[in-house]
Amino acid sequence: MTTDALADAPVGCLEADAGARILRANAEAARLLGEGPGALRGRPLSSFFSLAARMFFQTHVMPTLDLKGRVDELYLALRRTSGEPVPVLMNAARRRTPDGGFVDLFAFLPTHRRSLFEGELIRARQAAERSASGERTALERIDAMQSQLAVAERMASVGALAAGVAHEINNPLAYVSANVEMVAEALAARPGAAPPEIAPAVAEVQQGLARIRDVVSSLRKLSRVDDERRDPVDLGRVVDVALKLSGLELRHRARVEVDVADPAPRVLGDEGRLCQIAVNLLVNAAQALAPERRADNLVRVVARYDGDERAVFEVRDNGPGVPPALQERVFEPFFTTKPVGEGTGLGLSVCHGIVSSLGGAIALESEPGRGACFRVTLPCLPRGAPPPPSAPPPAPAPAPRGTCRLLIVDDEVPLARVFARALGDFDVTCCSTGRAALERLAAQGFDAFDAILCDLIMPEMTGMELHAAVAAASPAAARRMIFMTGGTFLDSARDFLDGIDNVTLVKPFKLAELRRALATALARPGPARRAP
Repeated sequence: MTTDALADAPVGCLEADAGARILRANAEAARLLGEGPGALRGRPLSSFFSLAARMFFQTHVMPTLDLKGRVDELYLALRRTSGEPVPVLMNAARRRTPDGGFVDLFAFLPTHRRSLFEGELIRARQAAERSASGERTALERIDAMQSQLAVAERMASVGALAAGVAHEINNPLAYVSANVEMVAEALAARPGAAPPEIAPAVAEVQQGLARIRDVVSSLRKLSRVDDERRDPVDLGRVVDVALKLSGLELRHRARVEVDVADPAPRVLGDEGRLCQIAVNLLVNAAQALAPERRADNLVRVVARYDGDERAVFEVRDNGPGVPPALQERVFEPFFTTKPVGEGTGLGLSVCHGIVSSLGGAIALESEPGRGACFRVTLPCLPRGAPPPPSAPPPAPAPAPRGTCRLLIVDDEVPLARVFARALGDFDVTCCSTGRAALERLAAQGFDAFDAILCDLIMPEMTGMELHAAVAAASPAAARRMIFMTGGTFLDSARDFLDGIDNVTLVKPFKLAELRRALATALARPGPARRAP
């Protein structure tokens, strides 16, 4: 389609680059998405998708475009900037550019109501049934479309559930960890005050809590299917996290060998998505091996450089391999060789889509009876380039001449209590709801506290809503708010945290991290402290 044809088309048209960011949009697309002319350029396509549509886009649309160059008759739920849903019928096609790259063209027409689309499906089915030729193909295409939508919705629900589970685990984990840390500090300060077996027992509890924290952190990262950020990622860390997550599958089936270059290659991407790829490949390798042959089974994981500009991540097993007839289909969406109920056919398709979006490639090498090797190749940061500078932790605040007044707002009452115990040098007030905190601030004055430690997601009134109320009354007090989160999985929460410069603590955190956060907040302009 030419530029003029794109501009004048009576349907919404978007052109996107290899990173799924909008290059051009016509007037109809801007109108349907509730944006002004030119406002769409540079925006990620996923910002206009519902959660289910993002899953469907990642697992079906992009991999199919990679393989076939076009996708027809999609039903997707787009989302205006205002949040209003816009169900559309969409076609997508890939066009190669003279420089060897490509752009994707998406043309869509609103259905206005789901019932209208269902009516179109019924009419299409009736037309196919009346037609002697092409009947089976048309009916299968309609059934496949409905099945794909159902799978996308289930996958979106699983992702939201995983993030929610991580959030719920992190809340009790936070106060359990803080209490154990207080016990450990007390034992270190008074050696011999407790029986000798108590100190090692506390140390083992801390090790166990650290393992739980790592697993939950990894789970939370894997649930972030819509994150567009690209940061330097250490492939050595990706391997470590993936091995922890897939350990249950691996340890009962095979020996694992790990070969990571020193220093490990670094790539630009999202750590959660790269961990998702690694976990999928490791679990697939484990499931290809017979557990009764555990002593002979081997899974080898490699992360290395390939020249100066590419990094390679490999997962190799010595299992039965993949038959030649199936090797070309393993990356197709919804294709699986596993029995019904044991595989969705989405895992390798998702991997293919993620790797392609990062400008890389994923390939399979296999010979029957001699195992399989999945090789991921990605552009990497220059070998020997210094890691990105990390900000040094802020120095502890000088001891205040008066008592620091701290308001803690968290619906997890045990968490507020342990912080009150740990911060003995603060005058601490606790509120279990945002509404109760707002009432207290209104009664005592919004500058009555030197800092406010507030949970982000709470019933009745969220930390975001409390921040808005505090900011309206005292911008200085709002800047001295510190937010705690067990894992932000709501789009509104992520947007909120991206838009403020307040300190955020991810539960569970150490008491030293809390004190550094308080030091930062107290260093900001605020009310004079109360005299002792």
